[in-house]
Amino acid sequence: MTTMSRPPADPSAPPLPRGVAMKNWLLFGLQDTKGTHQGPGGVAASGHRKHRWWQVMCLTGVDYFSTLGYQPAIAALAAGAISPLATLVLVAVTLFGALPVYRRVAAESPRGEGSIAMLERLLPRWGGKLLVLVLLGFAATDFMITMTLSAADATAHLIENPFAPGWLHGQNVAITLVLLGLLAAVFLRGFKEAIGIAVVLVAVYLALNVVVVARALAEAATHPVAVSGWWDALTTSHGNPLTAVAVALLVFPRLALGLSGFETGVAVMPQIRGAAGDTEANPAGRIRGTRRMLTTAALIMSTFLITSSFATVVLIPEQQFQPGGEANGRALAFLAHTYLGPEFGTVYDISTIAILWFAGASAMAGLLNLVPRYLPRYGMAPEWAKAVRPLVLVFTLTGVLITVLFEADVDAQGGAYATGVLVLMTSAAVAVTLSARRLRQRRRSFGFSVIALLFLYTTVANIFERPEGIRIAGFFILAIVAISLLSRVLRSFELHATHVRLDTEALQFVTSAVAGPIGIIAHEPLRQSAEAYRRKLASATEASHFPDNATPLFLEVMVDDSSDFETALEVRGVLRHGYPVLEVHGPVVPNTIASVLLHIRDVTGLMPHIYFRWTEGNPVSNLLRFLVLGEGEIAPVTREILREAEPDVTQRPWVHVG
Repeated sequence: MTTMSRPPADPSAPPLPRGVAMKNWLLFGLQDTKGTHQGPGGVAASGHRKHRWWQVMCLTGVDYFSTLGYQPAIAALAAGAISPLATLVLVAVTLFGALPVYRRVAAESPRGEGSIAMLERLLPRWGGKLLVLVLLGFAATDFMITMTLSAADATAHLIENPFAPGWLHGQNVAITLVLLGLLAAVFLRGFKEAIGIAVVLVAVYLALNVVVVARALAEAATHPVAVSGWWDALTTSHGNPLTAVAVALLVFPRLALGLSGFETGVAVMPQIRGAAGDTEANPAGRIRGTRRMLTTAALIMSTFLITSSFATVVLIPEQQFQPGGEANGRALAFLAHTYLGPEFGTVYDISTIAILWFAGASAMAGLLNLVPRYLPRYGMAPEWAKAVRPLVLVFTLTGVLITVLFEADVDAQGGAYATGVLVLMTSAAVAVTLSARRLRQRRRSFGFSVIALLFLYTTVANIFERPEGIRIAGFFILAIVAISLLSRVLRSFELHATHVRLDTEALQFVTSAVAGPIGIIAHEPLRQSAEAYRRKLASATEASHFPDNATPLFLEVMVDDSSDFETALEVRGVLRHGYPVLEVHGPVVPNTIASVLLHIRDVTGLMPHIYFRWTEGNPVSNLLRFLVLGEGEIAPVTREILREAEPDVTQRPWVHVG
């Protein structure tokens, strides 16, 4: 049995034109049955090998744990001597806020949909869709800045290494762009399996951090003068310990970068091996594994955050954290070089560069899972958005632009990163609060609402403190909303049905005609009296010349949610007042009618004729009603959809209007 995904090329066949070959290469992921480009949130095939929870933890850990590369330095720069206290607040929020929220998210989105999908279910129709677009804008901010900030910090570790050649200094932007280019090359080549690489990177990186932090703590213990100097600075700069604690609470939003990784942790759920008795409807083992993964990652990260924050602020002079200082953005690397020698420090730098670079890979994979999951399904992205390679190029060019604008500065990008992370965590807290209220779980509802308010405060404080974050997030939101709505308008005349199915009664109705055309009369579902059907038949006969000898078949489309785009159409046959009626629910009337007509043609081999009455009202307002409400100018829009779907006029269902 062969494992090839497609037959071998015929050597005698002429080569494809260069433009066609490039197009086929770019759009290969559009039908990627082998899962070559599957990211961490991808739903694997049933036969795909799953992984233990701790292995998958390493995949999300390249994002979460890699923040140790810059988090201690950012904390010291933002909070100074009280950074350990502010870090304690961060750890408390992690363990008693973010962790309970995402353990609940894991239980309610076991297929890796995350909190965005929870809010989508709780808030349907256009309001829910627009909220999802806004959250996708913040998610794009989070993931894009993860890529650019991690690459910029990897560059800083490379340049500051004592063995690095001097000509690298001042080339931060160029080196960061090279790292982004290498990241893009990985995904253009194919990103099938990253867990094995992630396990090695995380294991080595955490082991090196244990050595560095342990050595730094031992150094602090042997130099009590340094510890007492830090304590004196802590107490004298803020008057008394209570004031220092209050200031730590106020400074905490600046440390929000240490909360990243939870949303990615939920996204990788499909990769976790569940229990033997797991089903798709109840994957209890997968949920337990995910909760264990989230808890373990949070405990490991919390331990490193507390110890590294204390060690760095005690042992590193304050001026070294400032822009241009040797510890700016690389506090633990500074300690590694200072107390363990340049050779060990270089090994640590290489490990940090690798995991920071691969954190960008995790972020890229997150984007490649989010965008195709939502936007094409809403009709708010072109078909090529389901392919991987075009999206990789779009995201890479965006990363290049961000890097150039921020000049590969880690500190300058911290605000935007924190804004994206905090908004996603706030939305997750709101989602689980609404879920608990819906299930009437009062205690959990109260607890989650408190967490949601805490995250909301942190988000607002971060926005006021670092407004550049909301500016860049606003740019992403405006771009996504504008492009999405434009794409929805441009795709309005496409067929939206994923499939059409006729029940037994409906199939009998459409196959009753043994020869000749099938006459179908479009009818409003709100008028279902016998008189309404009689008058509609008389109008079709008089104005549209419905054949006298044909059996009338009525088609009624009930609009459920006009904001939906792709949908399955289930056609039900009903005999009402002696008239055969086809009932179908769909998001848009003309597109649904066109899909049903083409399906009837294919099933029966006979040509359906649809009979309409002209819609009253202004054509422009009717067109707007069609775009927003799924109704409006039915007859001409149905005809246009059929024209685009079936270029051959002899095979196109007929549209009659009177």
